[in-house]
Amino acid sequence: MNSQQQKWLYLLLLSFVWGSSFILMKKALIDLTPVQVGALRMLIAGVFLLAFGFKSLKQIKRKHYKYIVYTALLGTFFPVFLFAFAVNGIDSSIASILNSLTPFNTFIFGVLAFGLKFKKEQLLGIVIGLIGTIVLIVKGADLNPNQNYWFTLLVVIASIGYALNVNLVKKHLSDVSALSIVTGNFLLLVIPAFIVLYFSDFFETVEFTDAKTSALGYVAVLAIFGTGIAKVFYNKMVHLASPIFASSVTYLIPIVAVFWGILDGEELSVVQLMAGLIILLGVYLLNRSK
Repeated sequence: MNSQQQKWLYLLLLSFVWGSSFILMKKALIDLTPVQVGALRMLIAGVFLLAFGFKSLKQIKRKHYKYIVYTALLGTFFPVFLFAFAVNGIDSSIASILNSLTPFNTFIFGVLAFGLKFKKEQLLGIVIGLIGTIVLIVKGADLNPNQNYWFTLLVVIASIGYALNVNLVKKHLSDVSALSIVTGNFLLLVIPAFIVLYFSDFFETVEFTDAKTSALGYVAVLAIFGTGIAKVFYNKMVHLASPIFASSVTYLIPIVAVFWGILDGEELSVVQLMAGLIILLGVYLLNRSK
């Protein structure tokens, strides 16, 4: 399989895995707090990756470690908690659609901080995407007055973290294997994740009821597949493709996430679906004109 075929395979696999992550978070949050979901997700993923990828750490040189720290914080630590809180406040399908802002932020920060070339035509894609985002949020607040749509800002902040992460990996860690990068990230995150989990009162309040066991099962699947394995695939894709192509996985994530959300009884109006399509159109135009 050549590199062109590989990057598209990774794109499709990640779309399904990360598209399913939103409903897994929602189910886990039934019996766990957002802080516990975030900490457990990192802790389980960290143990899994260190068990299988520890030997790969020798590829990381001293010059790489500051970028390993940056990508660990921006690409995993903060977004994991931000998304857990966001899904606790708004529908998982809405959070997944807003995650489509990642390619916009990847492009914007790529131009401002990483020397990415800019074309005037790409402004059209950015403007269209922002219009779709505003419509999605405003209509969602009308349709679901019981939900706090200020939580959408958490998704926007997380998407900025993802954007910075992918640019850093492409520019400063392209000579480090995908497994080494992710294992290095979680080597740094396992202890902070455990400390956060300890102070979340998880160990003092945990009772292995059926609901708690189910919630832990959802987090385990989310951690191993949605965080551990998926991040290795993602960094492989970053090495093979441009940062904007890699972040374009968010084209397809909402399709999977909305499907799961509707099956779970979430409501989406025609206007919201149209707003989601407008966002995706903006991302498409941004990529087509690059």
